[in-house]
Amino acid sequence: MNFADARKWMVDGQVLPNKVTDPRIIQAMLELPRHLFVPPASTARAHADEDVPLGHGRVLLQPMMMARLAQLAQLRMGETALVLGAGSGYGAALFARMGAIVTAVEQDPALVAIARGALAQAGVVAPGSVQFLEATPVGGAPTGPFDVIVIEGEVPVIPEAVSDRLAEGGRLVAVRRRPGRSGAAVIGRRTGGSFSVTEAFDCTTAALPGFSAEPSFVF
Repeated sequence: MNFADARKWMVDGQVLPNKVTDPRIIQAMLELPRHLFVPPASTARAHADEDVPLGHGRVLLQPMMMARLAQLAQLRMGETALVLGAGSGYGAALFARMGAIVTAVEQDPALVAIARGALAQAGVVAPGSVQFLEATPVGGAPTGPFDVIVIEGEVPVIPEAVSDRLAEGGRLVAVRRRPGRSGAAVIGRRTGGSFSVTEAFDCTTAALPGFSAEPSFVF
């Protein structure tokens, strides 16, 4: 398989037609070897228009969804980003390629191993721009503050323990479950010491373990 051609097909067929206009995202997805961030048995599916199973119910988000979440986060060069439930590391690598300084947190040791191996082989992510930690996504994450937080999976709520890690003016992006309906991508902002959340677009993906169903906020 010609992986460069596969990435171009992925971007032209999935990313560009779905309202992704940030040239940094487009260029990063063309350059980043997505096939390295999946188990070897799933290499042929790495660029498909679907979530790629990673094992134990975890997935690599489909390209279009990853791109739209990255655009929603409005990352700026040199910002600090925290990725929770970072899985096999593709999202963390994407944000680093866009110029962020990334701390990625993942509790599954097998996925941490894939991520570290892929980051070492990728060759397009600046050394030291991604720190990958094996820890639980809420209690084990560094306190920050961070300019951007991305929760890479579907969660029932955004715990206060997570939103409190945002710096003033920071943004948080997640896929939030809506009972009886499809999920929604949300953008949260910390302004004047308060945190508020707005729904951005409908989307659904696999649930991310480690997030309580009991809300810390009521929206």
